[in-house]
Amino acid sequence: MDFTFSEEHLMIRDMVREFVDKEVRPLAAKMDQEKWFPAPLVKRAAELGLMGLQFPEEYGGAGAGETGYCLMLEEICRASASLGVVMGAHQSIGCGPIYLDGTKAQKDKYLVPLAKGEKLAAFALTEPGAGSDAANIATTAVKKGDRWVVNGSKLWVSNGSEADVVIVFAVTDKALRAHGGTTAFIVEKTFPGFKVGKVDDKMGIRGSHSCELFFEDMEVPHENVLGEVGKGFVTAMKTLDRGRLSLGAGAVGAAKECLDLALRHASQRVQFGEPINTKQAVQFMLADMAAEIYQMESIVYRTAWMCDSGQKFSRESALVKLVCSESSSRVVDTALQVHGGMGYMTECAIERMYRDARINRIFEGTNEIQRLVVAADLVKKGRY
Repeated sequence: MDFTFSEEHLMIRDMVREFVDKEVRPLAAKMDQEKWFPAPLVKRAAELGLMGLQFPEEYGGAGAGETGYCLMLEEICRASASLGVVMGAHQSIGCGPIYLDGTKAQKDKYLVPLAKGEKLAAFALTEPGAGSDAANIATTAVKKGDRWVVNGSKLWVSNGSEADVVIVFAVTDKALRAHGGTTAFIVEKTFPGFKVGKVDDKMGIRGSHSCELFFEDMEVPHENVLGEVGKGFVTAMKTLDRGRLSLGAGAVGAAKECLDLALRHASQRVQFGEPINTKQAVQFMLADMAAEIYQMESIVYRTAWMCDSGQKFSRESALVKLVCSESSSRVVDTALQVHGGMGYMTECAIERMYRDARINRIFEGTNEIQRLVVAADLVKKGRY
């Protein structure tokens, strides 16, 4: 068993870390306070080859695989969960379906410019009546000649207001629905009938813009059907497996940053005549944070290796999302406690990271859904 990263992966990590420290970190507070969409940072990430890092070079990527991609998101999320969500929504769940199920023509037309960062992608599955119950989507697509007419709406679409290309899921057979009656479509924002609704006002990840999308008799060419007609739910679930894994990587980065901030504060904050890092109560908190991070990091990169080596990883991805989202919440809460009253102030990065961390237990499938996924797999197999 070899737990070392390749030289290429280490180079990617170092390059992204430099980008984060010099260009992302100084703007992290601005993204949050002003709800500022970081378009200049996205452009810079594209120049560095980060917007399609995991995909093969033939499709505009860098061929770094899921492991390299997770390393990138870990470093990005040390400084800004907002930018991490923008890049993750683009690459994991926006570009991912095209890479997994797209035709050669679709990859050439859409994935190449997306992976190069020339265009931005989004993923539209959730609706007002279909969140955890993703199979209950109401958006419909009806075949008329060589086109599909789409009607409906989507909710909380990350990158939706900024994206050039959106993966949209619609019911094409109401009798079958998720079992052969849902289809994925590649939609361009310029298609007539595509409308952007209000941008959401969120508690955290405020630099990542999510919004409502509306489709009013929107015509989509048949060649923009992604995968097979009726197999859209399969595409969505495969895509979310990867999205949950990279979410875990971002949580690792944020947790490491929280521990570093807590260590720094504990070495500088003096109480009862000495730094608080000499107090056993604080030392125990630091140790608990390190224990959480060690397990998070271990399962993320083990699962990334499974993905890159072509193994099935649906259950493992659900476990990554479940464990890392809950562990990161405990880490940031403990880090805030180490900071005391200062951690509660808006000028402290911990306050922003505390708010940012809460969404991780909700999006990409709530943690309750992850427990159902894991339990169903265990029951089916009858063993671990």
